[in-house]
Amino acid sequence: MNVVYIRTQWQSVRAGLVETIAKLRDDELDFKPYPTAWTVRELLLHIAQEEQGERDYGVRQTLDAFPAAYDPQEYATREAIQALLAAVHAATVAYLGTVEDGDLERTIATPWGATYRLIEMLGHLIEHEIHHRAELSLILGILGREGLDA
Repeated sequence: MNVVYIRTQWQSVRAGLVETIAKLRDDELDFKPYPTAWTVRELLLHIAQEEQGERDYGVRQTLDAFPAAYDPQEYATREAIQALLAAVHAATVAYLGTVEDGDLERTIATPWGATYRLIEMLGHLIEHEIHHRAELSLILGILGREGLDA
């Protein structure tokens, strides 16, 4: 596996996430499929938080702590959430632009005490996004609409 493959795969996964978000309305951002679930808004903000945290706290280790959850009150609209996701992902794309194929095998000792290869950490982030994108697609089905056909 090489960096070009990682970038291309994540680009495709992100396009699917953007397509899924576009199917939601602002008045559905506080929907939760069951009482203890995250709202749609919280789920989307979690995707951004995890990407930033894994990238800057886990991989690059430029943060002293994993970033706090984004405040849902600061992201009232789908547009605001999409802008956040785009900004966080732009930083990831910029970082990936500095990674070479040989770097993917580099071992990272994470601040939380685990050790992974860079490729495993990047793969986890892509899988994390796919997982939550699927949840959003299911939520669209619960709302009576078609989800992502990936």
